[in-house]
Amino acid sequence: MSRNDPFGEIERLFDQFGLDLEGGGVAVDVFDAGDAVEVTADLPGYETDDIDVQLQDGRRLTITAEAKSESEREEGRYVTRERRRQSTSRTVRLPEAVDESGTEATYTNGVLTVRLPKAEHGEGTDIPVS
Repeated sequence: MSRNDPFGEIERLFDQFGLDLEGGGVAVDVFDAGDAVEVTADLPGYETDDIDVQLQDGRRLTITAEAKSESEREEGRYVTRERRRQSTSRTVRLPEAVDESGTEATYTNGVLTVRLPKAEHGEGTDIPVS
């Protein structure tokens, strides 16, 4: 008999409807490419060094982006100094387990693409019954 995980079920529903429990605003697409899962995320305004991608438990992909900038302008007797901090985060549950060793990520024109090869499913383990 297995026990239901109500919090896991709620999280699965949020993922299914494209909602994010952490409040991030990253739009993502998850695509089954046959031998891999491809995740694309819109991250305009960030540099490659601003982006962090983490794979957890072989099934959860977390994308975090944080950018900071500072500008200073002098006009006459007034000095203007502005600071900007921009951050966002999104965790996506992958449809199946992936192989961590072959993952690749590229960032072009504000779009992050992460390619995660699917984990190979073995024949299983023979368990003798006594």
